[in-house]
Amino acid sequence: MTQAAALDFPTLIFASVCIAGFLGVFLIINWMQQRDVGALAWWGSAYLIGAAAITLWGAPDQIVKVPVVYAEALIFVACGMFWNGLRLFYGRDMRLSFSLAGAGGWLVLTQWPTLEEGSPHRVILGVTIVALYTFFMAFELGRERRKSLYSRTATVVVPLLHASIFLMPLGLRAWYPEVFATRWQTVFAVETMIYTVGTAFIVLLMVKDRHVHFYRKAATTDSLTGLFNRGAFLEAARNMHAVQSGRGEPVTLLMFDLDKFKSINDRFGHAVGDSALKVFAKVLQDSTRASDIVGRLGGEEFVAMIPGAIEDACVVAERLRVNFQEAGVVIDDIAVGATVSSGLATTYRPEATIDSLLLRADEALYRAKNSGRNRFIAADEEPGTEAARARWAARNKRADGKIGRFAARRGSQAAAAV
Repeated sequence: MTQAAALDFPTLIFASVCIAGFLGVFLIINWMQQRDVGALAWWGSAYLIGAAAITLWGAPDQIVKVPVVYAEALIFVACGMFWNGLRLFYGRDMRLSFSLAGAGGWLVLTQWPTLEEGSPHRVILGVTIVALYTFFMAFELGRERRKSLYSRTATVVVPLLHASIFLMPLGLRAWYPEVFATRWQTVFAVETMIYTVGTAFIVLLMVKDRHVHFYRKAATTDSLTGLFNRGAFLEAARNMHAVQSGRGEPVTLLMFDLDKFKSINDRFGHAVGDSALKVFAKVLQDSTRASDIVGRLGGEEFVAMIPGAIEDACVVAERLRVNFQEAGVVIDDIAVGATVSSGLATTYRPEATIDSLLLRADEALYRAKNSGRNRFIAADEEPGTEAARARWAARNKRADGKIGRFAARRGSQAAAAV
């Protein structure tokens, strides 16, 4: 049984070297194909350094005459590099000194007689350093708020489990003092192989998810302004209309067009024209609510859809008109004096389409342009709107009555309690 275990451990060492080396090369190749993801180079290098460390640590003295303390220090360097790779991937400051802190501390502390090779205290120090690096990795993964809760949980569990297994013998020593002299090192080796493969899958999935998010955003976002593009806006607007129709409530579409935009381009250049579009996009976002949908249809045309009646939309349109008139006075240090006109169209009818709303809003916008620009005009009501508006008002009146009776009842109860 002892011979089998003795033969088993070198096999595990060899397998660990092969796995870490293969994954390191694989990640480096991925980095060469995706130079924009520099973290892949750090992760690949960490795996290669880990493979070299395991080789130096497990090789017989007759083949490699390197003090084992240096091989062990390289393992901590690999852990620090992997952690730095995570920080680089998420756009955080890298801490190169932290990558070397574990190795430096190890080289200094192992000079103490109580931490000589083979002592339990030396093993405790080693597993503690590895566990600390792993906890820091879990922290970097867990604090990334751009991922869903499910994704954060899935990626954090793996390093936390690894750290827990490494720290488990520390708790067992009280009842089992010889725990480090048993096959626990074999458990470390097997679990580390599994963890090595698991973390490689995690980082590759992270890179894949980032690319998917990038291409999805590119497909739905206007590259100049960061707003929804035409297709994404229309899809979101249809969804809002369906939800509002299910509640029997109206939606209002606002179409905007920058006044004399061609003249701005001709007089000041296309760069200033692009800046004017970006300024308006920011004003549009700042002047609307989180529940509203905003987008760019193309050129100097923008659009918004809000849940609510024409009265709410008029407030939004006027606020936006005033805000942009102020923001458009000077653009890129040039007196531009940009303004905007808008057309509004409301529907209460479930059978109405977004295309029909766009058409009505466009007609109102055309009238606003012909009336002198820098203003908004609401479209004429569509057929059947009067009856739908009456039903909506009656329902709101009933709801207000219920709220009033509830408030009165609560007030009576409070008075009685006093």
